[in-house]
Amino acid sequence: MLSRDGWGGLVVLATSLFLFALTLGLKDSPLVPIGPGFYPRIVLGITAGFALLLVLADAFGRPGAASQAGTGAPPNYAAVAVHFLVFGLYALALPYLGFRVATFIYVAAASALMDPPRNRKQWIRAVLLGLLTALATWLVFERYLSVLMPRGRWTDF
Repeated sequence: MLSRDGWGGLVVLATSLFLFALTLGLKDSPLVPIGPGFYPRIVLGITAGFALLLVLADAFGRPGAASQAGTGAPPNYAAVAVHFLVFGLYALALPYLGFRVATFIYVAAASALMDPPRNRKQWIRAVLLGLLTALATWLVFERYLSVLMPRGRWTDF
C-alpha cells in the first residue's frame, strides 16, 4: 500500500509523462539548432525519473518508514511561502532587469533565505553563488545552445 508520498509521486509521474508527450508535438524552428521542446523535455524527464524513484522507494521501502518520517522538525510553511514570493518577484523582474541581473539577485537572495549568512564569508558565498549561477546558465543557454535569454528594459543587459 502506498503512503501519501507514493501517491504524490504517482501524480507527478503521470503529469510529467503527459506534459512530456505534449512537447513531442512542438514544431522545430529552422532559426535555432534546438527546438522549443528541448528544455521542457529535460526538466520533465528528470522530474518523471525522480517521481518514479519516489514511488518505488515508497512501494518497496522498509515497513514503518512512513510512520517514522514525521519525527523531525515541523514543516516551515512560512519559508515555503516566502520562497514562492521571491520566485514570483524574480519572474516579474525578468523583463525589466534582464536574465543575468535578475537571476543573480534571485539566486543570491534565495541562498541567503535558505541559510542566512552570519558573517562576511557567508555573504561572499551567497553573492558568488548568484554570480556563478547567472553566468553559467547564461553561457550554456545563450552561447552554447543559442537560446536568447530575456534582455532587460532598464538594463539592456
